[in-house]
Amino acid sequence: MNNEELKQKISAIESDLVFEDKQYLTITVEPEKFKGLALKLRNDKDLSFDYMFNITGVDYGDLLGVCYFITSTQFSHIIELKVKAKSRENAEIETVCDIWKTAEFQEREIYDLLGIKFINHPDLRRIFLEEDWVGYPLRKDYVDEVNIVER
Repeated sequence: MNNEELKQKISAIESDLVFEDKQYLTITVEPEKFKGLALKLRNDKDLSFDYMFNITGVDYGDLLGVCYFITSTQFSHIIELKVKAKSRENAEIETVCDIWKTAEFQEREIYDLLGIKFINHPDLRRIFLEEDWVGYPLRKDYVDEVNIVER
């Protein structure tokens, strides 16, 4: 499927999505619809998005979000799913590591460095920094007086 065909098919599955044509078809979804959409994208026989190959956390300034890059190993189409947390101070997004196992480690990394909590993640704990580390180094407002990290 090309991007236009993907857009039509995904629009039929879920309404109220925002589409952008970039390198990959980019779909922005509200956090409360994210998990359900992810499951439908994996299970739909015409889409079969069975592999999540990358996740990146994003600090938008006012909000935090996550971008998921998923593909179909059967059909070779790729999309980007974007979801923004409702709150910067208590950023939470539903985990998808039960849908795509490859998300488990990467969601932990995003939690550790950006502070986004993944609801129902089976092992959400710091992965790079010590447990007593204060703050989240990849946030734009993070300041480390000792190591002189400024943004």
